[in-house]
Amino acid sequence: MVVRFKLIFVLIMIQFDRFQLENGLKVLVHQDTSTPMAVVNVLYNVGAKDENPAQTGFAHLFEHLMFGGSINIPVYDEPLQRAGGENNAYTTNDLTNYYCQIPAENIETAFWLESDRMLSLAFSEKSLEVQRKVVCEEFKEHYINKPYGDAWHKMRTLAYTQHPYRWMTIGAELSHVENAKMQDVKDFFFKFYRPNNAILVVTGNTTTEQVKALAEKWFGPIPAGEAYNRNLPQEPVQEKMRSLEVRADVPMDMLMMTWHMGGRFDAGYHETDLITEVLGGGASARLYEQLIKVKQLFSSIDCFHFGTVDPGLLVIEGKLVKGVSMAVAEQAVLEEVNKIKQELLPQKEVQKVINKTESIICFEDMSIMNRAHSLAFYELLGDADMMNKELEKYQAVTPEKIQATANAIFQDSNRNTLYYYSKN
Repeated sequence: MVVRFKLIFVLIMIQFDRFQLENGLKVLVHQDTSTPMAVVNVLYNVGAKDENPAQTGFAHLFEHLMFGGSINIPVYDEPLQRAGGENNAYTTNDLTNYYCQIPAENIETAFWLESDRMLSLAFSEKSLEVQRKVVCEEFKEHYINKPYGDAWHKMRTLAYTQHPYRWMTIGAELSHVENAKMQDVKDFFFKFYRPNNAILVVTGNTTTEQVKALAEKWFGPIPAGEAYNRNLPQEPVQEKMRSLEVRADVPMDMLMMTWHMGGRFDAGYHETDLITEVLGGGASARLYEQLIKVKQLFSSIDCFHFGTVDPGLLVIEGKLVKGVSMAVAEQAVLEEVNKIKQELLPQKEVQKVINKTESIICFEDMSIMNRAHSLAFYELLGDADMMNKELEKYQAVTPEKIQATANAIFQDSNRNTLYYYSKN
């Protein structure tokens, strides 16, 4: 007798309250009394795409500078650690996010720390020099000295001609951060790191009343900055296939292909996300199954996208098995891509990737840290309640919609290809 168990995921609607301070700071509160912890998350509506093309890497530099001491707190980490908290941050092309998790009874410590560095950094030459060196070493280690480290720099400048996604968060050139001056840093800070350009999310064992009182006390006195009206150059529709050959001291050849896709607000975004799962979502995905296991052309291969707010890139990249020609590998990839265009996916395969996506979303939402990140991100998009509707959008995807989206994206004129050859 075989007993089969079916795992059923129950989507929990994330409840939250929302209010705004007079200085423009948006505040969201999600209460969860099942934990003794709280998360204080501050998202700033600034990413690498908001940088001056001649001064890139500043958003990422600030991720480091914000831990270098503020006007009243010389060392950010010490008081947080004494209160039992931990913190981190990340920068993308679209946003910058700072967060800390702390015992709920010590939550005011997090408000004090986050508000003080929003009020003003210390802006010392020593701190700037230290963090500038850290970022420059990171650039050298991961993007200059590391095998294939420059691949994405080259691909972005190949795929984008106008939109600021054409440079990475680390910066377009090492010299931009190396030459950063104190006044440049101050101007960047007071333009973007203002309460009216930020979203504060608090999750965990707290109440809206408590958060309101603490937000008014610590963030309320911070003056608002000038409103930032984002007006970025839009990427024109690509009308011709582009390619670039690179030869470098790397262990094996690599093939990287990208196609322009829609952004978060565009029709077909969720279909595109599922296409990347069908093609590259693990060992049972089509590219792995056919090009690694069956044809043995690649030693590794993946398909993904970056989830960018503005129109982004769908990516297929893989490292070739020694002795396999680039032309053969490229043709094999295109054959798999064309199958998605020409043949309707079986409903079972579509449902499989929908179920996988659903499980990922449900497991992520179990953490108060992830809930804080999601609430902040969707509020940045326009409404935090959008996070409660994501699964509906995935469940509405059909094989027909996937085929239509695949035909719209996988056009030769929309493709950029980087042939990365090994000198060995």
